[in-house]
Amino acid sequence: MAVLIDKSTRLIVQGLTGREGTFHAKAAAAYGTQVVGGVTPGKGGTTHEEFPVYNTVADAVQHTGANASVIFVPPPFAADAIMEAADAEIALIVCITEGIPVLDTMKALAFMKGRRSRLIGPNCPGLITAGQAKAGIIPGHICTEGRVGIVSKSGTLTYEAIHQLTKLGLGQSTCIGIGGDPLIGTSFIDALELFAGDAQTEAVVMIGEIGGSAVQEAAAWIQAHFAK
Repeated sequence: MAVLIDKSTRLIVQGLTGREGTFHAKAAAAYGTQVVGGVTPGKGGTTHEEFPVYNTVADAVQHTGANASVIFVPPPFAADAIMEAADAEIALIVCITEGIPVLDTMKALAFMKGRRSRLIGPNCPGLITAGQAKAGIIPGHICTEGRVGIVSKSGTLTYEAIHQLTKLGLGQSTCIGIGGDPLIGTSFIDALELFAGDAQTEAVVMIGEIGGSAVQEAAAWIQAHFAK
């Protein structure tokens, strides 16, 4: 088992034709992820690195059956990309973009309330289920399959935790970078609830950052509700 992403996930890349989108789409596909296409307005009907390109997320969903999207879009346009994906009922939206204005993120989160989509990020490294699939920038080669989940606000410390666990012979189930911005779509508690319901995950590494009360809130929730 896994949480949020696995071999059945059908991933599109918003901003596919940009440098970062191209690089990480190819890396995800090489890892085994079903990357079924990308979205770049004005380039629909073309292909890019053998991936079909669509003008809108709705078009991509209609033609590919995509249920996840990873966003590599510049900060001024990233919130609109999040809302477009949510409007197309993408189940999992992963926003890598750093530097989105806080007001833009507020609008995107308000738009998503009551909708079917879950947002990871923004300003995050994404997530990976070891040996199955990834969406984002976490390097797959440092992961190994196992039973330890990771949830972290820090991108680089996510990689460090994965690397150290792998060196110790402790494989990972799913590793989630929830993002370092003040406003994010998925909290520590949200991620811990997912891990609590995952039979494969036997333990969880949680990594916070300075600032805010998210770690303290998660600690209180763990004491009351988390047995792993």
